[in-house]
Amino acid sequence: MGTTQAGGGATVRRLLLGSQLRKLRESRGVSREEAGYSIRASESKISRMELGRVGFKERDVADLLTLYGVDAEQERANVLGLVREANATSWWHDYGDVLPAWFQNYLGLEEAAAEILSYEVQFVHGLLQTADYARAVIAAGCHGLQDEEIERRVEVRRKRQDLLTAEHPPELLAVLDEAALRRPWGGPELMRGQLDRLLELAELPNVRLQVRPLGGAALGAESGAFSVLGFSEAELADVVYLEQFTTALYVDKPAEVASYRQAMDGLLAESLEPGPTRDLLRSVRQEL
Repeated sequence: MGTTQAGGGATVRRLLLGSQLRKLRESRGVSREEAGYSIRASESKISRMELGRVGFKERDVADLLTLYGVDAEQERANVLGLVREANATSWWHDYGDVLPAWFQNYLGLEEAAAEILSYEVQFVHGLLQTADYARAVIAAGCHGLQDEEIERRVEVRRKRQDLLTAEHPPELLAVLDEAALRRPWGGPELMRGQLDRLLELAELPNVRLQVRPLGGAALGAESGAFSVLGFSEAELADVVYLEQFTTALYVDKPAEVASYRQAMDGLLAESLEPGPTRDLLRSVRQEL
């Protein structure tokens, strides 16, 4: 497999390692505060480790295993092997100068996901954008960026899209508000190219695109744009991703994730099926 899978693989290992450490700690009745003290770290650092949101030092993990009573040589070797895999460098590391840390976290989750459910209101989803559309959106949203910085961000977006045609691609279910199709980023020619791209990607077996037409009741859209990421590993919980202006929220409490999945069901009920969606895309294109 290519680098696309490697990046997601490191994220999965980090999540699995964090989950394993949490279970070991809880089975021994050790508090996060006690665990933090044992590795000269804070309670919040232990929390971030168990959520797979930071890198791991092999010495810290070895000390935690000792604290949790994991003495068997093979079991310790298996866990410590995960540390090296979890710390593998991902392709987006080279773009750290133009990518905030909170978005790098999302890229890892996106590459690791087996299922991506997305609702977009203002923009076409990043995995479905043309380079010209991405360039126009990035330039409009990030005033003062140099051309080189814009191009590097466009390149990241294009690399992300390799996921959809990888050897083992995720299932992408994208609900797109019609308003996003009619927002004229960069002019008619650019938008015609974007609509053509959507029609092309909608033919992929792992992509389901549905447009929520204007004039709907908006019963399922109260939250605004969001994504739900599901993983094939049973130990990994689904994550809801909510992007904000300067940061992002990651929601993984089962009850809250279930609410977003329910919201997605409502949006799907309000949206056109894939066939009529393609008809609408062609109609909007003709109007440009």
